[in-house]
Amino acid sequence: MERMLATPADAEIILRLYELRTEAEMRKARAWMTGEFWPKTAEELLAVSGNPADPHADWFRQVITYWEMAAAMVLHGAVSAELFVDCNAEGFFLLAKFAPILDAIREKNPGFLTKTSELINRFSAAAQRYEGVLKNLEARQRANS
Repeated sequence: MERMLATPADAEIILRLYELRTEAEMRKARAWMTGEFWPKTAEELLAVSGNPADPHADWFRQVITYWEMAAAMVLHGAVSAELFVDCNAEGFFLLAKFAPILDAIREKNPGFLTKTSELINRFSAAAQRYEGVLKNLEARQRANS
């Protein structure tokens, strides 16, 4: 596949996505999602995501919907897939993190991370990025076991 150059508009979207990630509450939500929240079962994940009384439910939804929105922008052609993949790994990290329980999650929540999954299925650069993130995550988990 021949690479297409990203446009200045693509760059503006990428920069705006970056700005949104740096908002104070979003930083807290992302830190919790990527560093502290490690459910071992779909039930553990759903106990947070599906419980409005859980103090982390809002953070969970904020982070997941942010990355799904960003992936949807790529899927609908609003931003260059190659530029997006080159500039972002966190959405792929979240999918890799939940991969061991993804089927069980989707039994209860069929739409969970489907845009990120579609991005990986549609674009080889995204699939390669995901595979790299998945291998790194698996190696990190083995080292911590």
